Amino acid sequence: MTPVDNGSYTAKFTDGPLEGKTLRTDFTDQGEPQARLSIPASSSAKKYLYRRASGLEFADSARPSAVDYHYIESVLG
Repeated sequence: MTPVDNGSYTAKFTDGPLEGKTLRTDFTDQGEPQARLSIPASSSAKKYLYRRASGLEFADSARPSAVDYHYIESVLG
């Protein structure tokens, strides 16, 4: 079975250690922006956890082209 291409969008990190940075990521299988993102830090044992915020940007589509994410915590292990 071939995976369905649901497209991608830009995740914009509004605070925390990745403030001001962006990352291209895929929509969920249901076509929605990811609710949470776990981003590897420079140390392989650490990840940054971000949660989707209310900020959305649209460009020629019903789905958002960019979504804001707020920092939650750093996770070790």
